[in-house]
Amino acid sequence: MARRASDWVCVAAVATAHGIRGALKLRCFTERPEDAAAYGPVYDRHGKRLFALEVIGQSRGGILVKAEGICDRTAAEGLRGTELFVPREALPDLGPDEFYHSDLEGLDVLRLDGARLGVVRALANFGAGDILEVMADDGRTVALPFDRETVRTVDLEAGRLVVEPPAELMPHRPELHGAEAAR
Repeated sequence: MARRASDWVCVAAVATAHGIRGALKLRCFTERPEDAAAYGPVYDRHGKRLFALEVIGQSRGGILVKAEGICDRTAAEGLRGTELFVPREALPDLGPDEFYHSDLEGLDVLRLDGARLGVVRALANFGAGDILEVMADDGRTVALPFDRETVRTVDLEAGRLVVEPPAELMPHRPELHGAEAAR
């Protein structure tokens, strides 16, 4: 059976090697970092089984793991940047207003007035809160805070987000702000 993106969720990425015995430092995308190893073996983005993980410690921004079959630093360094996926069915059921970051990718982004802004490209967190990366229809990349003030509605069924971008993040464009702005 062909692998569909919606069947898989990225739980972590290999940040770097740790030590000389093949341990990995993972950057985790789960609510609790240790959960990245809790859902069974991890797979690459093509659905190929990579290895089972065993948590051996905590690190700033992630966890340290021992990976089945990775026994030295050279092998561990070769995995740097590798995204680690698990099948969606291995994850716990979500509550009514919960979703996985990967569920947002590809959703249409609309402004409160219904005007289309673009498409969600990614959701990232660089330490100061979640950032929604939007590929705007005019070709720009727009970074919006992913908070309730900015993101008013997440409608997975309809395939869209409704946002009210902070004015300072949006360029002054008359066609986006009405006839009064053009004067």
